[in-house]
Amino acid sequence: MATPYRPSGPRPKPSNLNQRRDQRKEDKGPRRNDRIRATEVRVLTAKGEMVGIMPTLRALDLAREAGVDLIEISANAQPPVCKLIEYGKFLYEEAKKHKHQKPASKVKEIKLRPRIDVHDLMIKVRRAENFLYHGHKVKLLLQYRYRELEHPEIGVDTITRAIQELAHISTHDNEPKRNGRTIIVGLTPVQQNRRKLVHNAAPGEEDGEDDSAETDGDEQG
Repeated sequence: MATPYRPSGPRPKPSNLNQRRDQRKEDKGPRRNDRIRATEVRVLTAKGEMVGIMPTLRALDLAREAGVDLIEISANAQPPVCKLIEYGKFLYEEAKKHKHQKPASKVKEIKLRPRIDVHDLMIKVRRAENFLYHGHKVKLLLQYRYRELEHPEIGVDTITRAIQELAHISTHDNEPKRNGRTIIVGLTPVQQNRRKLVHNAAPGEEDGEDDSAETDGDEQG
């Protein structure tokens, strides 16, 4: 049986391994202090006030004199932008900034039929109101079957009523207008401090499913 290969050289010392681990952890954050590679940087104070463009060595001296770190906050700028701030405070401010960022709004689709009854229409309205309350845009999509095209005004009346029922919480991006067998109207929520629920007793699930997964059969009857 072949003898397994074993490296003959000395194993790295535990202290070296720990040093490498610490270096890898440090590399995940922005460059700071002696790790900044640029020879010249644009320097800001902790409050974002401009200090000026200067050699990196001079900026490092300023950081040491102030007892703070020199942190590269915009590496792709020419020259890179650095801030004079304690690293712990910088991480805290970044975490706070991301915490208060608003999540990206989504477009939620609500499908209607021209002859939908009042009860079903109001179910759709309540779902749309909840989406708008949480800051999502809503796309009202009304689709005619072939025979329903004989009376297109019925579909216009239906989608117009839905828009009116949601007028307290949204503005419509366009007027209802038939294009082929479809009417599409976009609704944008009003400002957050003006949003109120009229058709729902309380807010529902923030990111519930809309009607986009539903398929419409092309019934000709």
